[in-house]
Order: sequence, then C-alpha cells, then structure tokens
Amino acid sequence: MDDDAEISLGNVIVRALHTPGHTPESTSFLVSDHSRSREPWFVLTGDTLFVGDIGRPDLGGANAAKDLFRSLHEKLLALPDYVEVYPAHISGSPCGRAMSGKPSSTIGFERRHNGALLETDRELFVAAIAGVLPAKPAHFVEMIATNRRG
Repeated sequence: MDDDAEISLGNVIVRALHTPGHTPESTSFLVSDHSRSREPWFVLTGDTLFVGDIGRPDLGGANAAKDLFRSLHEKLLALPDYVEVYPAHISGSPCGRAMSGKPSSTIGFERRHNGALLETDRELFVAAIAGVLPAKPAHFVEMIATNRRG
C-alpha cells in the first residue's frame, strides 16, 4: 500500500504509514473504528517500534538509521499518546536490543519510557544506534532473498 492509503472494512479504517528504517519497505498500519470515533485506535508498528525498543536499522541500507529516525519522530511519535502500539515482536527477537516481553503499549508510554526514543537529535540518534546492535540472525541474507521473492 502507498503511504496514507486507506482500506475500509465496514466501520474499521486501516491507513498505511510508510515507516522505513528497519527495511526500506517497512509499513505500519493505523487503525480506527469509526463506529466509536474518527480518532485512531491503535497502530501495528511491525519492526519499526517495539515495546521498550526500536527496530534495528542495519538491515535497511545506507540511510536506514536516518529513515528510522524520521519514521519514529515524524510519523509514529506524531500520533496521540493514547494510541495503542502493537509491534511484530517481543523480547527474544534479534530485531531489537531491549524489547519488553509485554506485547503492547501506547505511544505516550513509549515516548516517555522507551530509551531508544529519548535522543531527539537525528545525527546523535544515528551515531548512538549504530554502536549497539546485536549480531545479525543466522541465514539473514537467505531470509531477505526469500521474503523479496514472495
């Protein structure tokens, strides 16, 4: 889906938010239930924002850390504090460093308590994140190729 494209499923509206950084094609999905409110209800953040951490940018190319910073600060953290966050992984995944075992959170809680979001200067963020990444998963290159083939 293109950025800001919407799918209507009755009263439920799903809006695509292009959130590159973990990978160039990373997309989050903002969900609203218009039977209750036009305001967003929750966001499926994939591998961009986790509970307690953010996605690793070393898998997404040369500008991935800068893209990740923009995705986090201009898209996800621009959402209201009450929006629920549902990431693709919890603790134990090699896609992040300090993920919580809690499967969900809110934008407001992550804004205040997620250590990876505290740096608001893009260049300092890029430098900080590049130095603390876990080892890439085994067979990573093979997994990427399989995903891209579909």
